[in-house]
Amino acid sequence: MDVRQQLFMLQDKTYGEFHKKLCPGIGNIIGVRLPALRKLAKTMANSDEWKNFLAAPTKYNEELLLKGIIIGLVKMPFAQRLNLIAEFIPSINNWGVCDTFCVSLIDTKKNQETMWEFLQGYLCSHEIYKRRFAIVMLLDYFIDDVYIERTLKILSDFATQDYYVQMAVAWAISICFVKYPEKTMHILHNNKLDDFTYNKALQKITESLRVDKKTKDTIRTMKRRGGEK
Repeated sequence: MDVRQQLFMLQDKTYGEFHKKLCPGIGNIIGVRLPALRKLAKTMANSDEWKNFLAAPTKYNEELLLKGIIIGLVKMPFAQRLNLIAEFIPSINNWGVCDTFCVSLIDTKKNQETMWEFLQGYLCSHEIYKRRFAIVMLLDYFIDDVYIERTLKILSDFATQDYYVQMAVAWAISICFVKYPEKTMHILHNNKLDDFTYNKALQKITESLRVDKKTKDTIRTMKRRGGEK
């Protein structure tokens, strides 16, 4: 049985319709839940099957998701994984694939400096999902004691009018605030963010269960006018 047949055997049509609403414009969705995709990816990553699958044409969104998860799972030197990552990134065409791919690259934790350097070119890209990939990678792996100042500097100076990039930047800033409130508050008062991204960051901070009411009240007073789309 080939991989595509296996994916259709795992199909949940109700979930598929729900997923289509989350990813406007992406119509080639089978409807396979992430836990099932991760289980299949793990099985493939432990065999030689993954090599042919990564090289095969992709028709469905779940095939793309599966490839991204496998790239993060297969045991290999990090330099080799970076090559696969670079080959995969141009195929990212929606935020779901982007974010699932990023969170799957768990050995970034052991190779932060190498990944940091790798991301710099993508942060400067003019392509939406290359930029979102870089921001979500910062969010997932570089909000820590070593990288927080560098991450905040990038986020506070980030200029974009692309909705899915703006939302990633806002999300990242909110996570920075939860973990490093004083450092992040400083950049909320001193940044080059457009009004929409800035206000979305504030909104996400106020939605966090890890921020106290008094702080949320202060954050709400910082909203800029005219920052809605």
